[in-house]
Amino acid sequence: MLSSRLFRAAATSKRSILSNSPRKTSRGRFHTSALSRVSTAFIDELKERGLITQISSDTIHKLATEPEKCAVYAGFDPTGPSLHIGHLLIICTLAHFQRAGFKPIALVGGATGLIGDPSGRSDERPLLDEERVEFNRQSIHRSLANMLGSSVEVVNNYDWYRDMSAVQFLRGVGRHFRLGTMLAKDSVKTRLDSEAGLSFTEFSYQMLQAYDFHHLYNEKNCKIQIGGNDQWGNITAGIELIRKLNQQEGVGVTVQLLTTASGTKISKSTGTAIWLSSEYDSPYTLYQFFMRLADIDVAPMLKQLTFLPLNQIKEIEAEHMKAPEKREAHKILATEVVKFVHGEKGVQIARAASDVLFGGNIDSTLRSSDFEAIFKGSGCIVELPRDSVVGQNIVTVAGSAKLVASKGELKRIFEQGGFYLNNKQETNQQRKIEESDIIDSKILLLRTGK
Repeated sequence: MLSSRLFRAAATSKRSILSNSPRKTSRGRFHTSALSRVSTAFIDELKERGLITQISSDTIHKLATEPEKCAVYAGFDPTGPSLHIGHLLIICTLAHFQRAGFKPIALVGGATGLIGDPSGRSDERPLLDEERVEFNRQSIHRSLANMLGSSVEVVNNYDWYRDMSAVQFLRGVGRHFRLGTMLAKDSVKTRLDSEAGLSFTEFSYQMLQAYDFHHLYNEKNCKIQIGGNDQWGNITAGIELIRKLNQQEGVGVTVQLLTTASGTKISKSTGTAIWLSSEYDSPYTLYQFFMRLADIDVAPMLKQLTFLPLNQIKEIEAEHMKAPEKREAHKILATEVVKFVHGEKGVQIARAASDVLFGGNIDSTLRSSDFEAIFKGSGCIVELPRDSVVGQNIVTVAGSAKLVASKGELKRIFEQGGFYLNNKQETNQQRKIEESDIIDSKILLLRTGK
């Protein structure tokens, strides 16, 4: 089938337990070393950006003075074919640690993805088969590598569970968990009180995530775990396991969930999120998401989702207040996020797609999916068999696509120079559609108007 594109031109947050207080010397005076100030400044900036909400220990300051000596990780379960915009806060936080000198590790859970995390959910996730989880894992791996670069190490926890029997796991790991503590976790209590209840499969999830932290602590010298606010219970379970098995301390950091100023969570479950893989949502779709934000949401997201200096963000906000109708702050936010997720090419595609919407030249980099994103929900998408388009008279094709109400109206439009084929003016009513007119072998764009 051939798609013709028709455009009518007239148309449970806990208080942070991190202390930033300077230490007191034996003489009773307060003193902060230069290195301590550097580490505190790094953490303070993440807080000012609205990223960090909880930190389990002020040990993070010591780790921040020598970041090259340890790793930091964030986990992502492959329960979908792509990460979505709601994951960006965790990814950006991991990238901030990366830029501060820490070794970044992204764990894509081939094992935990088969179980399903109950945190933040009111019902049990549908169990996926191994083939689907592996397909999702590879897709997410590519996206993370694209965003975080070659220095990120992407690991799969199925690698260390593959040869571990249930008996080995229960003897080596399970005996260190106390039922009372596990039942007290918010994610567990919430589900136990719900009508759906909680299966033993989901109940055991916190032990798997705890062991992941312990494994990476031992094998990768990973001392910090980053997760969403709803992951606090799972993260602290890992910290406790490291304390029991290693007599050492791991550090947990939780990050805000991405929400609008009204408190609406941006996620796939609420139908407000965008996929980060271009296979499922185009760079244009991501770009337009930020262009459509309410003014009040732009400044917070500039802080959270970009790496622009905070003083520059204040300047952008001030300029935006002078002329909000220009949406310059929106454009900067959209450009920076698309660049981080899809690279410069993604920005080029998003801008080219925006130009198409307003009659600009069609860039050769645009794919059929970009056009589908542009006109999604517009009512202007018409599907026609290829043989009713290629080789057919342009007037006939326009009639089949119901571009205008009648052939007489279409004739007047041609005579007035208001007919466009692929955004280029067409005056020849006898012209036939050729194969070379079909964009990406699927798309034909017909438009009327000046």
